[in-house]
Amino acid sequence: MPAFLHRLGRLAFRRRRRMLALWLALVAAAVLCMTAFGGTGKLDNAFSIPGSESQRALDRMKTDFPTFSGTSAQIVFTATDGQKVTAPADSAGIRAALDAAGSAPQVAKVVSPFDAHTISADGTTAVAQVRYEVPQSALEPNALDELKSAVAGANQQGMRVDVGGSAFGNAPSQSHRSDIIGVGVALVILTLTFGSLLTAGIPVVTALFGVATAIFGALSLTGTVSISSTAQSLALMIGLAVGIDYALFIVSRHRFHLAHGMEPEESAALAVGTAGSAVVFAGLTVVIAMTGLTVVGIPYLTAMGLAAAGAVLIAVLVATTLLPAVLGFAGTRLTPGPGSRAMRREQAVGGAGEDADGGAGDSVVSATRANVLSGTGDNVASGTGEIVASRSGERGMSRTGEHVASTAANAAERWFRLVTRRPLLTLVAVVASLGALAWPAHDMRLALPDNGTAPSSSSQRIAFDRVGEKLGPGFNGPLLVLADTSHSSDPTTAAQHVAATIGALPDVATVGKPVANPATHTALIQVIPDSAPSDPATKTLVNTIRDDRAAILRDTGATVQVTGSTAVSVDVAAKLNSALIPFASVVIGLSLLLLLLVFRSLVVPLKAAAGFLLSIAATLGAVVGVFQLGHLGSLIGVDTTGPVSSFLPIILLAVLFGLAMDYEVFLVSRMRESYLRTGNPLGAVHSGARHSGRVVTAAALIMTSVFAAFLTSDSTMLKQIAFALAAGVLLDAFVIRMTFVPAVLALTRHAAWWLPKWLERRLPDLDIEGDRLAPAPALAVPESVPLTPSTAD
Repeated sequence: MPAFLHRLGRLAFRRRRRMLALWLALVAAAVLCMTAFGGTGKLDNAFSIPGSESQRALDRMKTDFPTFSGTSAQIVFTATDGQKVTAPADSAGIRAALDAAGSAPQVAKVVSPFDAHTISADGTTAVAQVRYEVPQSALEPNALDELKSAVAGANQQGMRVDVGGSAFGNAPSQSHRSDIIGVGVALVILTLTFGSLLTAGIPVVTALFGVATAIFGALSLTGTVSISSTAQSLALMIGLAVGIDYALFIVSRHRFHLAHGMEPEESAALAVGTAGSAVVFAGLTVVIAMTGLTVVGIPYLTAMGLAAAGAVLIAVLVATTLLPAVLGFAGTRLTPGPGSRAMRREQAVGGAGEDADGGAGDSVVSATRANVLSGTGDNVASGTGEIVASRSGERGMSRTGEHVASTAANAAERWFRLVTRRPLLTLVAVVASLGALAWPAHDMRLALPDNGTAPSSSSQRIAFDRVGEKLGPGFNGPLLVLADTSHSSDPTTAAQHVAATIGALPDVATVGKPVANPATHTALIQVIPDSAPSDPATKTLVNTIRDDRAAILRDTGATVQVTGSTAVSVDVAAKLNSALIPFASVVIGLSLLLLLLVFRSLVVPLKAAAGFLLSIAATLGAVVGVFQLGHLGSLIGVDTTGPVSSFLPIILLAVLFGLAMDYEVFLVSRMRESYLRTGNPLGAVHSGARHSGRVVTAAALIMTSVFAAFLTSDSTMLKQIAFALAAGVLLDAFVIRMTFVPAVLALTRHAAWWLPKWLERRLPDLDIEGDRLAPAPALAVPESVPLTPSTAD
């Protein structure tokens, strides 16, 4: 792989005009396909599980009860100034508004509150129902706006009208402002990292190429397949984050080579062959994990997984083809200026003080001998030019060497030295703090989002709260029970008996009169729970009705199925809960296998898996604390608490797994390289920080910023996903990879890199870091650049 990528990078560098033209053509083709075949108006945000009880019942209702099979809206009339909706003037206004609503696009039927008796006990609130024969995703773009306009005339003195209901739930999310915020923050971080606006702009520009290709390509498919707005936003979020990060890793390696005198063409090829190999490895892990979401069997989740996997795959292709072409256009202009802080920083990594304590490529300190470093290019040796090895062979440095190493160390290395000074204490602190953060996750409640978590100023949220307050929380999520009475001796009596049986169950507020279809011998019964749609008691009621079906069949000969939006939510949560543990097992097992192949070690994969589980648990605990318990929720626009989205845990597992592999590979591979060269385990840990810590830090901050920018979304599901990914990356990068990992490696020392000989002989060598590439030309150091900077950071 490294050799192939090395050749690919060189080819792209040399044929940069053709490569750029190819990518421009791909973006143009994606835009044309979207214009011709797709469009945001066809985004499908419906939840369904093919083959589930709730979905089978909905499918049958399309023929037996078409006016009940689609989505529905609520019109909430509220009398003010001490009036009542039953007053002649108010009731006349309500009837006029309902007549106007009946003429709105796609409306199949309007049920008056006076006919359905959906008037609050105090007479101040009346709720009308608007039924459609199509799901929410099939509504015309202006259908709901037209409904609002139709009833707006009832807003008069003494009357208020709010429109809500399931038709307004899970509306398409808008993320255009988030894109701009994320890109802007990333550009600032990159500029601070590289000290050059030109260098900082390259990862952003190439990432935008990849995102444009992925998003326009996905939108072009909306005419033939179902893609949700959340899937589109997730693909945009992840594609932008990994696109910038992948380019950052390669550009930073390229700039390091340039700073040491390598020619731009060879530098770009070598950067793609080495850092690019890690990019391909990390990207494919994300693609595999996201594609694995298809096995859950939920179309909504399948679309999210495939969209995100496609965005990551394109980001990898951009980083290994378009990026080296852009580096070719930049030429030597990316080389840090002589004497600049950026040049001093690069020389601090690769030049003086490279490993005064036995790190990458300078001194090999063993238990039996001490090496003498001399010459003007080292600036490491003490006044006598010697480093005396300690008896253990792991700490051999004079006081002068210690001072030089400390001076040359960047911030990441200084942090690594701090956390490895008392590694056991560091581990205890990390596990204790993450454990405390993870504790709320034990009480996590999962459900699909509803209008109860919509923005407080929205019409659907106002209607939801008003209905729950005046008519009861169950009116916001009625259950529909479909009874098949074809095998009953008296279908009418059987349907009535079913309604009476359900009405006697706990947590049932009211049961509607059965609506029969004599032609198909079926009846539809509306059940209003006492509890809200997302309340655990409602889930219990759904399961209780299903558990009683055997007794109902015995007594009446009728079979029953529970459906409706609330039942669909229950089925989705159950399906995801059953898939979570197997999926997590596959993800953890895959990480162990991949890291075993890459690092040829037993401790490194086990440590990575343990750290991954810690970061996942802590992230879920933080999500529960903010969205379910309400801690600090107001800081990110969460004005009400509610359950965690059913999709979030499994999405978090898939995405964070791949992203965690990024940092693990880029950070630990440098440590392994140093250990194989020097045999000094502690020095190898410090070397990894010196070479990769700054880049990993910048990458994590960029990815966190991109995800956090999507917290401005109005979609509760997208807001939860954005928060979880931002918190997850932050915890995984800084607490696990930058603290937990070095502490474990410092504690285990040589054992961290041990692998049984029989297993080592059987494992293929993936050579992620490109060790088998042809040796690079000697790195020339400009004479004007001091090798031991006084202000390295």
